[in-house]
Amino acid sequence: MLELIKSYFSDYDSLKEIAERCLNTERWNGNVLLMLLDVAITSVGVNYFQVVVPKVREFEEEFVKIGKVNSLSDLANFNYEEAFHIWRNVRSWQVLKEIAGYLSTLSDNDREALKTWAKGSSLSSWKSDPIGKIKGVGLITYQYLRMMGGIDTVMPDKIVKRVINEILIKAGEKPVYDDMEFIHTVEALAKQTGYKAVELCFMTWFVNNPERIYQMP
Repeated sequence: MLELIKSYFSDYDSLKEIAERCLNTERWNGNVLLMLLDVAITSVGVNYFQVVVPKVREFEEEFVKIGKVNSLSDLANFNYEEAFHIWRNVRSWQVLKEIAGYLSTLSDNDREALKTWAKGSSLSSWKSDPIGKIKGVGLITYQYLRMMGGIDTVMPDKIVKRVINEILIKAGEKPVYDDMEFIHTVEALAKQTGYKAVELCFMTWFVNNPERIYQMP
């Protein structure tokens, strides 16, 4: 299994660096506002590099860099209609604002707020979690946010499932389609092979487009 998984890594050093940034809550240069927008737009199921990354960078230029949105509290009270020219999906904005609103109650430091929540979160009780209960937050979004907050786990989206199941089948094992079972399977696979679950998750994103690894914020 280890050698089979190794064959899927085109640039492990870069992937390891991305995973470490994620687990240290340092993606998007450590800006939690941008991480949350990333999560909120990704939750709609659009192409990550063609849609999510450019939209988040556009928001950063127009609202974050000029100081209009500086904190989780700012984001919770943000009039998202001002940014409809960037992203018009109301569901994404509502999810974003509610997550920001809750996290802002945990700490005045945005990164500490996200890490505090993630540390206290769990997979087994995700539906009763304050963020898990937010309308529009599914298991994939919940898991992605936990990863951003420093938890070594995996998000069971269609790309991750497709690649991991392909590996399982090649190894002579049965594919796993149930989301919860899939997460536990990947976490167990990570322990078995010595990789981090986050590394396996991100690896799947680059299987068909390995050059994209250098565009990962």
